[in-house]
Amino acid sequence: MTDLKPWTAPEWEDWLDEELDAALSLRRTSRPAAMALATLGRDRQDFARHWIAIVAKTNPELAFHFANRAAEGLRRMARDDAEAWIIQAMDVYDKMGLYPAIAALGDIETFAAAREQRSRAAALEQVGPVLELFLQGLSGRRLKLEAGDRTFNDTARIHLPASLALLPTREANLRLYKVTAAHLWAQTRFGTFPGNDPERLVNRCHAFPDATYACGLFHALETIRLDACLARELPGLHRELRTLQDRPPAPASWAPWVARLEAADATVDDSYEALAALYGEPLPAPHLYQGTLDAAAVAAALKSRLEEERTALQNALKALLGDKPPQTAAPEERRFTVHDKDAGRNDPTLLLDGQPLAVPPDVHALMRSIAQDLGEIPDEYLVPAGDGAYAAESGKKPEDVWKGTYHEEGAFLYNEWDYKRQHYRKDWCVLRELDVHPADEPFVAETLRKYAGLASRLRKTFEALRGENATQRRQKHGDDVDFDALVEGFADLRSGRELPDGLFLRNSRFARNIAVMFMVDMSGSTKGWINDAERESLVLLCEALEILGDRYAIYGFSGITRKRCEMYRVKRFEDRYDDTVRARITGIKPRDYTRMGVAIRHLCGILNGVEARTKLLVTLSDGKPDDYDGYRGEYGIEDTRQALLEAKRDGIHAFCITIDTDARDYLPHMYGAVNYAQIDDVRKLPLKISDIYRHLTS
Repeated sequence: MTDLKPWTAPEWEDWLDEELDAALSLRRTSRPAAMALATLGRDRQDFARHWIAIVAKTNPELAFHFANRAAEGLRRMARDDAEAWIIQAMDVYDKMGLYPAIAALGDIETFAAAREQRSRAAALEQVGPVLELFLQGLSGRRLKLEAGDRTFNDTARIHLPASLALLPTREANLRLYKVTAAHLWAQTRFGTFPGNDPERLVNRCHAFPDATYACGLFHALETIRLDACLARELPGLHRELRTLQDRPPAPASWAPWVARLEAADATVDDSYEALAALYGEPLPAPHLYQGTLDAAAVAAALKSRLEEERTALQNALKALLGDKPPQTAAPEERRFTVHDKDAGRNDPTLLLDGQPLAVPPDVHALMRSIAQDLGEIPDEYLVPAGDGAYAAESGKKPEDVWKGTYHEEGAFLYNEWDYKRQHYRKDWCVLRELDVHPADEPFVAETLRKYAGLASRLRKTFEALRGENATQRRQKHGDDVDFDALVEGFADLRSGRELPDGLFLRNSRFARNIAVMFMVDMSGSTKGWINDAERESLVLLCEALEILGDRYAIYGFSGITRKRCEMYRVKRFEDRYDDTVRARITGIKPRDYTRMGVAIRHLCGILNGVEARTKLLVTLSDGKPDDYDGYRGEYGIEDTRQALLEAKRDGIHAFCITIDTDARDYLPHMYGAVNYAQIDDVRKLPLKISDIYRHLTS
């Protein structure tokens, strides 16, 4: 029978010596840690042993410091809180290194106090996705939420605290998050930062002897004006805001200016006039939802966005002009305009030669964003880009972001599952979307000639799928008799029961409502025949899917290390299967490594944004997960499996098609026993993949 007695100090010292000296070249005394841990009960000792071993796999030095502080932490906190304390320290180690992680372990008092507030605290990590959708619904422009030490809006991001526990209940703190985010959004909606003069706020504040005070006074005045704007346009939200107006009313000397700022026609210019008139007055205490102003951050974000959006709109107009052949005017006489600029802030309408023009959703969102910043879309923004404009786009190319000092501007950050810790590494992988460079080669035409017979059979098969009927049984009215229901009904009638109503069959057209994401392995190991087979398969699939009418997208994935994960856009859901997409399929080339977990998480995020009854993620790969920085073996397999479990929870069905001869060793564990297909000859891939797709979606 197992001995459940707590370990003594000598036993602890021997065990710690063995665990830590196996990894540390310099022997350290473990007597203080052993003496402290020996005073704990057996269950807490086992908990400490378990986590010392796990932390030692990440860094032995960090494990040694945890062992020294474990007894204190376990006395101060419950087990769940202690586990969060350890995970936080390992997250700090991942992002900032050893010494900050040791400091995080040492600050037990602060962490324990924060955990005591957890019952009433709201976390941005949990509420953030809902808040982003809420703000996008208000403005039509996505404002990214970021956790930070200060609360402010730079017009591109809204910075909020990682957690809020200022109010007595969690529900109240959630409401505070919502009201704060909405009030910061109001700064961009109601013109606190006019885009036609990005430096205005900086210059106005520095015109006064005390620029910091002037900025704070301006912020207090703008808060009054924005509160009034919200009261007029969003009265329900304003009622929530009023419950958090916890400061005394403004001083009596402010009364005339308050009345002016609350008027319906008040603008930011009135706030600047009030700033000059009230300079020197004591600043009122800020509201809980008010946040701060960062004039420099606002100016930088506005300048960058206006330049990028102007270039993007002009490039989009160039593409639209190419799609619309002129009816009467010569090309040089054709011009774009916006209908009723003054009223077009919320929903500008694009005109070409005076006629309304239907534009793609992304272009319409771009126009709304420009109008929101500038109040209108200036004429110079409505000039289509000339030749070579794409190459000069804002001086920044997605490919160039990896050169020189690494930074994460504009990238997607994803967690990664560490099976040894049984927790995620937070924001561990950095991913960017890039376009596959189109290739001017006759690959698609050659593929269709090579597989002419197969392509013809596929078209007929998929045409049959498109036109198939679904039979509905036990209907009150229908096209034929349901003999099974009739026999059961006759038996009911003979036994004295009533004849049921549903005795007919009805044939109805099967309505396909499917969205499919193809995830194509572009790792270096696909070089040669494998790459050709992948591209040939995609050509045949696209030709067949165009007949079937299913919505589909194609992305390639590769990268090198967690800091350089790359998704390559071949075809988005909204893209047509045209010459550009064909050229991108031709341009699919082998690149680096196979970090699958982050790719699955990113593509599932795209799939989650598509309305469809059935959502499929189909992976074409030649091997198991692998990357240069240790993402291989059990670690890579377990992260990929966790990403697939996340996809399943979101209602996405994942399937893998592979040519790896060892696939049976790991794919059943990752995808499930029936959710993969192994093809023994790469030359059979184009022949099999369409048949597999037909079975998956039938």
